[in-house]
Amino acid sequence: MGADHAKQRVAVEEAHVAQILGQGRNFFHIENWYSSHSVIKNTLRLCFMLRKGQRNARNIQIRYNPVVLSHLHRDLDGFTVLHISDLHLDMDEQAVFALIEQIRKVNYDLCVMTGDYRASTHGDIEPSLAVMARLAIHIKKETYAVLGNHDSILMVPALEEMGIQLLLNENIHIKQGQGELLLAGIDDAHYFCADDIPRASNGITAGTPSILLSHTPAIYKQAAAAGFNLLLSGHTHGGQICLPGGIPVILDSDCPRLVSRGKWFYNKMQGYTSVGAGTSVVNVRINCLPEITLHKLSVQADV
Repeated sequence: MGADHAKQRVAVEEAHVAQILGQGRNFFHIENWYSSHSVIKNTLRLCFMLRKGQRNARNIQIRYNPVVLSHLHRDLDGFTVLHISDLHLDMDEQAVFALIEQIRKVNYDLCVMTGDYRASTHGDIEPSLAVMARLAIHIKKETYAVLGNHDSILMVPALEEMGIQLLLNENIHIKQGQGELLLAGIDDAHYFCADDIPRASNGITAGTPSILLSHTPAIYKQAAAAGFNLLLSGHTHGGQICLPGGIPVILDSDCPRLVSRGKWFYNKMQGYTSVGAGTSVVNVRINCLPEITLHKLSVQADV
């Protein structure tokens, strides 16, 4: 990641902790205002929805998303990417067991993770890393990841020791036979504003399909302008607590509804925003079940 980037990220994290302790506007964000947690739980309890919401949080779905790329090499036709996002691993042990069971069921060629591995936005990183170590042994393929707004840069060495390679404003090439993909990742663009899309997109060519991993989908316009073909992200949780029909009660204001969940398109780029495998703030899901996603790449049929 480079010493300069690491130092800058640590400095921002320290400033973030100061805000949590009462300095600055971010103190009032729902993720950091911890008295709101009990308010939400008690409201759901009064509506007789708390236990159902907790059961839903452990009912992890396997979603399938076909991705047609016009310039994909035939050696990559059918190449499948397992996408996991927003795990918040130290939130609920039973949900982690459910996640492991679902991962063990699926077949894939590559695994990607789009951030938020711990429950809190600050504090001790060890509990989430301990759970990640248990999860990682069940992921049998090469794994690449980016950090989210809940994650510390100090988590990187431990994650990479587990075999999870972090892409922090950089890219690598994935090859299968004569086929090739450019896979890029950016550091968190939501809170830490540590993203560098020009650097991550360095080397993009028209003949090689390109995929960008970003914790938040809010950078979709910049990603499309840089020439990426596919953006994979998370962060929104799809709202997590939704009205019937999946209409979010609260949705991150940095993310327009266009890109807030599932498959979407913007100009020549397609994207997918995972609703996440875990939960944040409170361990419930209402009208928005958690998920892992299998993105199956295919060659565009000849007309």
